[in-house]
Amino acid sequence: MKTVLITGASSGIGKETARYFSQNGWHVIATMTCLDHGKEVVALPNVSSYLLDVTSTESIEAAKTEILKNHTTIDAIINNAGIGYRSFVELSEDDKIKHIVDVNWLGVVKICRAFIPVFRTQGYGQFINISSIAGLVNLPLGSFYHSTKKAVESFSECMSYELIDFNISVSTVQFGNAPTAFQSHVTKSDPSEIPSYNRMMEKITDILHKKTKKNTNLTPEITKTLFSIANNPNKSFTRYTIGFDANAMRLLRSKLGYKLFNRVIRKSVLG
Repeated sequence: MKTVLITGASSGIGKETARYFSQNGWHVIATMTCLDHGKEVVALPNVSSYLLDVTSTESIEAAKTEILKNHTTIDAIINNAGIGYRSFVELSEDDKIKHIVDVNWLGVVKICRAFIPVFRTQGYGQFINISSIAGLVNLPLGSFYHSTKKAVESFSECMSYELIDFNISVSTVQFGNAPTAFQSHVTKSDPSEIPSYNRMMEKITDILHKKTKKNTNLTPEITKTLFSIANNPNKSFTRYTIGFDANAMRLLRSKLGYKLFNRVIRKSVLG
């Protein structure tokens, strides 16, 4: 039985991915910051759950020690843990910027750094890093979230070259707004005395919620694709784009070029 480690497995895409892998013959190492929040995952067959905070090197090392006591090999790691922060640059707060960077980007860095030696020792392994279409295209109020996802894309590609000699595969997965609770948990800047900012926040939030509700088939498409990637690791770095919205945005960005694409975004999002 193959084994996959999934970070941020207590809810959302992480939870559904854990469920799909466990139902399809894989053993799942489900990591999360609170086991009480992941009771549904903990109860699944073929699942072992561990406390792990991707922002803490100490937490990662402690979890790694326990995991390796119970599992002789790990075939794939899905770096899924992530959070959102929707804010105007002017109104942004240091602690919130630090937190999203620590989770979305440095969390991926720390997990990869900790488990590369494991993969090298066993002679194979695979990192599947969840990015976002936000790592490719830029939208209003996404300065911090998009930056972290772009960082994951660049980091993953650079790291893939370092690991060529060790049979360790690296890929990223981009998708749009899946119908999970992610958007409802996004941290937003507070209303301000600047009417333009308040109007834009309201409009962007409304657009994203509507997109999320429309993408009803996206979550199963994501979990199936992740399962396929894990079962068929590529030797060279690969980006996977999932869903109509994400693929349309990627294609438009490629075909229209920066300036024209920017105009389309301004018109469609800001009017």
